[in-house]
Amino acid sequence: MTAVYGVDEAGRGPILGPMAIAVVGLRRGDTISLGRRGVADSKSFGAGPEAVARRAELAAIIRERASYFAVRLVSVETIDEFTSRGRLNELERIVALELLAQLAVPGDARVICDGATMFAPLRTPYPNLEAVDRGESAHLCVAAASILAKDARDRAFSEIAQRYAPEFGPIRGGGYLNAATYRFLEDYRLRFGGLPPEARKSWSVRRLDPA
Repeated sequence: MTAVYGVDEAGRGPILGPMAIAVVGLRRGDTISLGRRGVADSKSFGAGPEAVARRAELAAIIRERASYFAVRLVSVETIDEFTSRGRLNELERIVALELLAQLAVPGDARVICDGATMFAPLRTPYPNLEAVDRGESAHLCVAAASILAKDARDRAFSEIAQRYAPEFGPIRGGGYLNAATYRFLEDYRLRFGGLPPEARKSWSVRRLDPA
């Protein structure tokens, strides 16, 4: 039976850590099975420790039951290279195409990408591609991709937070440029004279009032 492929990303906006992009291909039986196990939009689970644990649990189920899947972490250095030239959207399209090629997805496959403007150009190599906003809330294959991407991003950020916790304490805020993350960046800059290697240098760092 033909698979339907979903594409989604996690971690586009944070200043700390990589971005993750995932592709999940589901046949009808996969979709029914994963729906029964509670697969849904990764954002619907929230942001606390329980949400991270639930996404990790579901990610393991998806990796076990999905017919096809691939995930890639996009490094801070690569993000900076593209963002400095205003080409972050292009980077996401490049990685999505590379993951689709990695899975040997045929050109006539049905592919659903989360991001109407972002992924519309991919209709050239994939004429049946649907680029939609909020795709993870309407298509289970996109929801599954969102969970794999968010789980990969969660684990990558956890490694960063654990690396700095002994010296700077907990890094809260998920790496987004909010008050909690800004305090960490300011403390790091005062101690070492610059941003940590895990920070995206192409992001605008402005002073924030403490939350």
